[in-house]
Parts: sequence; C-alpha cells; structure tokens
Amino acid sequence: METSVYNQEGKAVGKLNLPEEIFGLSWNADLVHQVVESMMSAARSNIAHAKDRSEVSGGGKKPWKQKGTGRARHGSTRSPIWIGGGKAHGPRKEKNYDRKVNKKMKTKALFTILSKKFKDGEIIFLESLSMKAPKTKDAKAFFANVSATKGFEGFKTKKVNKAFIALSEKDVNVEKSFRNFNNIEVGEVRNLNPLNVLRYKYLVVAKPDLALSALSSKVEVAKK
Repeated sequence: METSVYNQEGKAVGKLNLPEEIFGLSWNADLVHQVVESMMSAARSNIAHAKDRSEVSGGGKKPWKQKGTGRARHGSTRSPIWIGGGKAHGPRKEKNYDRKVNKKMKTKALFTILSKKFKDGEIIFLESLSMKAPKTKDAKAFFANVSATKGFEGFKTKKVNKAFIALSEKDVNVEKSFRNFNNIEVGEVRNLNPLNVLRYKYLVVAKPDLALSALSSKVEVAKK
C-alpha cells in the first residue's frame, strides 16, 4: 500500500509504504462498536445520586396512629410516596460504569478505524509539522495549505470535529498554536485510541516514519 507524503505547504514530497496490518483491514462494525461503547462507559463520571428513604432527614416518628383517624396507614414521612421522602429507584453514585476492554480488541479496533479512514481519504501524512513560535496565525495558514490538497478541501471549511493531529513526539509550540481551535486536537501517535480517531473527520500524521514505528509496536498485540 502506497500513499503520498506532503509538507506543511500542502505539496507532495514523496511516497510512503503503509503496512497492510494497520491500514489494510476490512471494516468490523461490531468490534468497533463494542470497544467504543465500553471506553465511553468507562470514562463516564458517576455523579448523579438520589437519596433513598434511609438517607433523607426526619420521619422517625409515625405520622399518626395506625387506626381510627380515617386516613391511610403510614409508618414514616420518609416513604417515597411522601413529598420530601426518599427517591425510589433513583440514580446512585455507587453504580459502576467501568467496562473492561481487552488490549487486543482495543488495538484491533484502532487499526480497523485507521484502515477505514485511509480508504475514505481522511488521513494525510506530513513530512514534518513544526512551528517556530506558538502562533494561531501560522496554524490558520496551515489549514489553508492543507485544504489545497486534493481530497482535503473540507479541511478549511469544516466547523465541527475537524481533525486530530498526531505527532511523533510532544511539541509545545504546535500544541499552543492550535489551542484556540475547538475543532482541533493535538496529541501523540502513541496515545491514539479508537475514541479520539473516530471523534474527528480527518487525521493528520506528522513524521510518518516515526509514527508507523510507534503503531507497528502494537501489531503483535493485535495478532495474539
């Protein structure tokens, strides 16, 4: 599998051979759905909590005697049928939303998504990506350059979830240059996961040789 490599000005500067086991897999919707749902559930913050009848205040005394008043029998004002009483079957913060995802499944799902994005023409490989200083103006110019590349015309106009920029190593200048764009996320290739790849339309991979080396280290995990 061969693809083009571009520079920051959006011009093709060479070719790159991609490994089939990372960018040539067939789509597996069931696997991707299971992994993504599990990851989203595990990341959920469980803060909703309703008090049950044992947690609300008051109600220790029987409201009125059992018989002879003509009213219904009640043992406590903490009952869920009373205003101010406990909540029946409400959300509880003790509920565990963690879902285990096997490393093999997570890696295979990532490669499946990368393969789909590559086939759909949503991945661009850059020879390098660097900024002399953290400037939003330079980042905006980068958008204009990449959008001139065939197949990436929407890179300049897409308003929501535009792109994930995957760097081979941490670069503070690049991160700060794109920080003012809420439709861009910058991270390292080694931290790629199915969620942050699926969340964005485009994937920009800088220094592909190093990036492929980082991804290839996960291949053996996916094969086990």
